[in-house]
Amino acid sequence: LHLAGAQTMAGDIDDVIDQLCPAIMAMDGARAKDFGQEYCGAIYTLRDGMYYASFPSPQGRTTIVFEDKRKSCHAPRYVNDSRGYASILADYHSHPWFPSPMSPEDRRAKNQRWVIRIQFDAKCRVMKLIPHMDDPGRPGEVYVRQGKTWKLIGFITPDDKPFGYITPVDEA
Repeated sequence: LHLAGAQTMAGDIDDVIDQLCPAIMAMDGARAKDFGQEYCGAIYTLRDGMYYASFPSPQGRTTIVFEDKRKSCHAPRYVNDSRGYASILADYHSHPWFPSPMSPEDRRAKNQRWVIRIQFDAKCRVMKLIPHMDDPGRPGEVYVRQGKTWKLIGFITPDDKPFGYITPVDEA
């Protein structure tokens, strides 16, 4: 991933996801904890068999909530790509802390726009939410990236989708 003006691309969406965190964590403030910055973007296709990541946007705000500071950024609603029509599949965003699991705000149904949501923290722990918003009766799925595979760590039951509550997967 080369972020100085170029976009990342690959024939497999997971290859794009794997390139995002190391590149974004090299950006200004990406690992600076309370004084840090979240970065957001989109993963999309031009229907050419390739996947692309938009340039990350640092646009957002820091909000003080009791003793906890929260960061935010806004994933794009569309991508302009001069090569063709961009169809967004996922949004992604970083957190400037470690550890930083996907927050309830990140998991709530009202905040889901795309088929996949990707979040990573300052040590590149990558999480994926497949919210299944197109199927209200199907639970959402939460994964963590381990090497080159995704490990299912929890479900968001249909009743819990509005709140983003995760039911952990039993290890047994």
